[in-house]
Amino acid sequence: MKSPLFDEAGQAYQQTRMAHWDAIARKRDTWRGLGGWYHRRIARVYSNHVTPGQDVLEIGCGMGDLLANLKPKRGVGIDFSGEMLSRAKARHPELELHQVDAHDLSGLHGPFDTIILSDTVNDLWDVQLVFEQVRSLCKPDTRVLINFYRYFWQVPLTIAQNLGLAVPLLNQNWLTSEDIDNMLRLAGIATIRSSQEVLWPLPLGGLANRYLVRLWPFNGFSLSTLIIARPVAQRSEEHNVSLVIPARNEAGNIRAIFDRIPKMGRETELIFVEGHSQDDTYATIEKEMAAHPDLPSRLLRQAGIGKADAVRMGFEHAKGDMLMILDADLTVPPEDLPRFYEALVSRKGEFINGVRLVYPMEKEAMRTLNYIGNKFFSLAFSWLLGQPIKDTLCGTKVLWREDYQKIAFNRSYFGDFDPFGDFDLIFGAAKLNRKIVDLPVRYRERTYGETNISRWRHGLMLIRMVFFAARRIKFV
Repeated sequence: MKSPLFDEAGQAYQQTRMAHWDAIARKRDTWRGLGGWYHRRIARVYSNHVTPGQDVLEIGCGMGDLLANLKPKRGVGIDFSGEMLSRAKARHPELELHQVDAHDLSGLHGPFDTIILSDTVNDLWDVQLVFEQVRSLCKPDTRVLINFYRYFWQVPLTIAQNLGLAVPLLNQNWLTSEDIDNMLRLAGIATIRSSQEVLWPLPLGGLANRYLVRLWPFNGFSLSTLIIARPVAQRSEEHNVSLVIPARNEAGNIRAIFDRIPKMGRETELIFVEGHSQDDTYATIEKEMAAHPDLPSRLLRQAGIGKADAVRMGFEHAKGDMLMILDADLTVPPEDLPRFYEALVSRKGEFINGVRLVYPMEKEAMRTLNYIGNKFFSLAFSWLLGQPIKDTLCGTKVLWREDYQKIAFNRSYFGDFDPFGDFDLIFGAAKLNRKIVDLPVRYRERTYGETNISRWRHGLMLIRMVFFAARRIKFV
């Protein structure tokens, strides 16, 4: 006979709540209350983070409306209230629904792409135990999304319940973001980012819930906190690496590239994308490829213009399951690349972003206005993305090819006006809720050629990107 999950106090707690939510389900047959605006806003928030067509598990699914709204390929909902589930099955026959206690998910068939706990943790007997159950249903790229009421709203919610305007609740776990983050870590799950949601859970809340709740001091008064997290994974096996090197007027650096590139993983291939050079870059690459037959390498002639176009062309021809970018000017030393490889393969991050602004630079490595501009954009994008991004324009970035393919597939969401490609990748990784990790490098002075960046023309373009990304990522 299976042993009970809890002692007598825990069992009584669960039985009381099951009876409570069964009663609420029956009450909702004839009663609506004022919670519809709140739940519609939460559904919109989740739709911004969960791509349709995934395998999604919702713990505490209630009547299944949120789960169905996400349009999953496989939508699995669990709840311990039989009355809730009977109504969910009638409303959403396409969903797979189970009467299961969240504290024991051993009978579910996983893993899942996304696992959701919406307004559930406040009502659990043992939150850490539930998170441990969640961890067992994760794969390395699973995202765990949790939203929960904030203690600030305890009194307004109690008043609304007493007036019959909101669902009555039993005693709640009034948890802070720090409480949730700590219990997630204990269960082997790490927070990626968090945000404050729903400032006005009533009609005419569009301005407040989309814009004001993102800004100080209004975010301190939000009703709900959303946390996005991922499982802490172990180091994976060795991988093949494709290193894409855009090269325009870089003939003087090509030999050093071949001499200095370290071998990484099972195999490292070099993919040069030559971009309409006015010197003999193309011929120099051909010469060095012939002189290094033991180093897998390919040379492509760019059809379009701009670094972004060159990187995309290189990625399309890449064979490795890990993609890297190295600028041919060698201002980021190739010898640093194994550290990027190790950060990704050890799962410390899922998008590794080079940072030039930590260590002192060589004297002529970056002009003063460029340095100030990079500082500004790092602050702007850290705020926009909810993850620290110290340097947005460092050319060295590393990600999984599988993630790049998803970014490319969804490129139309952000538009296609980034000439560098850096923001296209950063925005895409953030939209996928990938963990972005900054990796400091020592930025070197150019030894050959001149920069292809126009500080004023491209700077104005970057400001435009900030406002565009704000509409697509922050204010949704």
